Amino acid sequence: MNPTAPNAAAPSPERALAAHTPMMQQYLRVKGEHPDKLVFYRMGDFYELFFADAERAARLLDITLTARGQSAGAPIPMAGVPYHALEPYLAKLMKVGESVVIVEQFGDPATSKGPVERRVARIVTPGTLTDANLLDAKRDCLLAALLPADKRTGIAWLNLASGAFTLTEVPQHESAAVLERIGPAELLLPDDAPPPAVRGRMPPLRSLPVWQFDGAAARRALAKQLGTMDLAGFGADEAPLAVGAAGALLHYAGATQQAALAHVRTLAVEVASAFVALDPATRRNLEITSTLSGEEAPTLHSLLDGCATAAGSRLLRQWLTQPLRAQAHLGERHDAIDAMRGNPRIARALAGALKRTVDVERVVGRIALANARPRDLAGLRDTLAKLPALASDLAAFEAPLLAAARAVLAVDPRWEALLTRAVAPEPAAIVRDGGVIAGGYDAELDELRAIDAHCGEFLVALEARERERTGIASLKVEYNRVHGFYIEVTNAHVAKIPDDYRRRQTLKNAERYITPELKSFEDRALSAQERALAREKLLYDALLRELVPAIPALQAAAAALAQVDVVADLAERADALALVRPRFVLEPGIAIRGGRHLVVERQVEHFVPNDTVLGGDRRLLIVTGPNMGGKSTYMRQTALVALLAYCGMFVPAAEATLGPLDAIFTRIGAADDLAGGRSTFMVEMTEAAYILNRATPESLVLIDEIGRGTSTFDGLALAWAIAHRLGEGNRCLTLFATHYFELTALAAEMRGCANVHFDAAEHRDGIVFLHAVADGPANRSYGLSVAKLAGVPVETIRQAKAYLARLDQFSARSEHQSDLFAAPTQAASPGAVADPRATQIAERFAALDPDALSPREALDALYALKKLL
Repeated sequence: MNPTAPNAAAPSPERALAAHTPMMQQYLRVKGEHPDKLVFYRMGDFYELFFADAERAARLLDITLTARGQSAGAPIPMAGVPYHALEPYLAKLMKVGESVVIVEQFGDPATSKGPVERRVARIVTPGTLTDANLLDAKRDCLLAALLPADKRTGIAWLNLASGAFTLTEVPQHESAAVLERIGPAELLLPDDAPPPAVRGRMPPLRSLPVWQFDGAAARRALAKQLGTMDLAGFGADEAPLAVGAAGALLHYAGATQQAALAHVRTLAVEVASAFVALDPATRRNLEITSTLSGEEAPTLHSLLDGCATAAGSRLLRQWLTQPLRAQAHLGERHDAIDAMRGNPRIARALAGALKRTVDVERVVGRIALANARPRDLAGLRDTLAKLPALASDLAAFEAPLLAAARAVLAVDPRWEALLTRAVAPEPAAIVRDGGVIAGGYDAELDELRAIDAHCGEFLVALEARERERTGIASLKVEYNRVHGFYIEVTNAHVAKIPDDYRRRQTLKNAERYITPELKSFEDRALSAQERALAREKLLYDALLRELVPAIPALQAAAAALAQVDVVADLAERADALALVRPRFVLEPGIAIRGGRHLVVERQVEHFVPNDTVLGGDRRLLIVTGPNMGGKSTYMRQTALVALLAYCGMFVPAAEATLGPLDAIFTRIGAADDLAGGRSTFMVEMTEAAYILNRATPESLVLIDEIGRGTSTFDGLALAWAIAHRLGEGNRCLTLFATHYFELTALAAEMRGCANVHFDAAEHRDGIVFLHAVADGPANRSYGLSVAKLAGVPVETIRQAKAYLARLDQFSARSEHQSDLFAAPTQAASPGAVADPRATQIAERFAALDPDALSPREALDALYALKKLL
């Protein structure tokens, strides 16, 4: 049965099969089973597409659209690609979210009566890629399924390339955050479920019949796949919706591969309490794996990723995007990094050896799915040969994590021995080219190869004999793929040919013949080639089956190699980037001395480290200072130090001590959501509400410039109330940056609140940002100076200064209510009103910028002021 429900129109109008040729009937039957996919139909040396499939493929792949035959009096659109160049075209289609059905020829055209037997060989979809040429080496390709019900959602995801199978169950409003974190390449959901509200790029959606998500059927299918009586041992009983999603996912993956998923052997149930929560806004704002503009670099991952293997890069990405809460597990990672730093010579040797290994994780996946290529097996053989030396190097380290890795690298040597015996030292790229199985592995194959190998000797001997027999010195015995073996004689010597020569081909200046002896040899030689290739294919398929029992041990070794690679990389990065080991304590809080922002410091000439102390009587820090003064960088670097510590990595600081951490929340920057119909201010308030409803005393919260998208007093009031709630209600560890200087009064009225600020210095030519944090509130914003630095016209700056003077004067008149949040006081009695001429003179004087005036303009300004006086 087709694993997906149709979500696209059929490629051609409905017509009776009888109206088409037998070959086209065969095609339409396959297309009827897969109406939502492009059908690549093998015909000789090409994969052909017909009807609407051909038109769509021609547009997407930029290939020629032709026609073949007719249907209802109209030409049938057709397009095709060479069979040997299929993969680049598949890669293009996967990038745009298409799915493809590969229909192969299984019959022999020479012996078939009617159409050659064809059937679906595999189905390629964006989430089920396993071929190295279609996969991003440093990113996991995940297939996910989602099952919403009531107020909860079950989510399952499978990495088909490695066999990693994970599920979780979360409140419905958290499902989009999970999907954004895992970033699936394809998403399955029931056909009656709405698509999730994922911000950013939505993966291709596949709607499946609701019955495929049935929980009871899913439990049976999963237990059978995992070889267990039930799922209790995996902790899946507490996630029934996720089990239903996993069942649909397993069915879909199996249908696409047309094979058993032998490498899917276990199930991981993800529990939110095991990880430090990072909401989608935090992942974006901290630029962990992609910049705010969606680029790969510069990011935290790009800076830290010096891994020797692609598997190591993928594991590093997992560590960075899923920090742990268990300090004991983090300590094991820190111990391993410390150990590597203590022996840099061996660490470098390990990294060098790892560079010469293959991606064992993905090779094992292809072995399980029986689509591993010969060079995959050759690479696996060579990698297995290196494991004893790698294990020997690891013996120098006592860290538990490295000791455990060393233990699983002791793979049974019989698998290396089998591959050494079976696979040629340098095999061909694909089995059909031959030369894959090593000599001496199979006696029958050796015999068939010997016939082919001695072919040249026979032809040379025959040519010599025939020249002597006929007296034709120019006679040649040759071979080509079209006509086979032949004897070529030029027209000048045709009269000399013996009676047993039979004409095979006539050329312009020569004739080609065959003799009974040559024909007999041809039958033997060509038959030997065909039989050798067939035998080689048979032996190769058997070898893949023979390797299936090795999958568990090879998967464990692959995981160990990736882990060693990440630890070695992090040790090298710690030395190169001056990172230190963080210290964990049981009391909530963060104390950082000399903290730095890893990414920003690589982009500037001189970076100023800063201290951060949160906890106890400093749970809420009100951060003030000028724009570009360093407030945002300061907050982000605090979060990144905490993140790296809880990923089990060293941190950019002179010293760092951290207490328990359950989440990192950020409300930074401003952007609207036009597609979702939300203004900038609405997005800001939604993110603030998310934080206020979830932050705990063990959460780290970053709030930057909240309340700017509405009127000044509304924004100020909201900012004050949010800060107050975070400090006294949530009692979380908070950095709250603002330009509302009124908020600095919170430190005097709320326990656990303190002020810190960034300062700047003005001089004749402009402004210098000091980028150093200090206790207490800022006394100025320097907004006009920053505007001038940005290139705002001088006249505009002059007008702004004049208006600022008026605002300051208004503020001075209203000084009896300088604290907007203080209790109301009795209104001041009317007093003397300032002389309007004095006010006008003050405004004009404040608007003057001596540095911007020419001598003539200065003189005019002086006369104007004298006139006012």
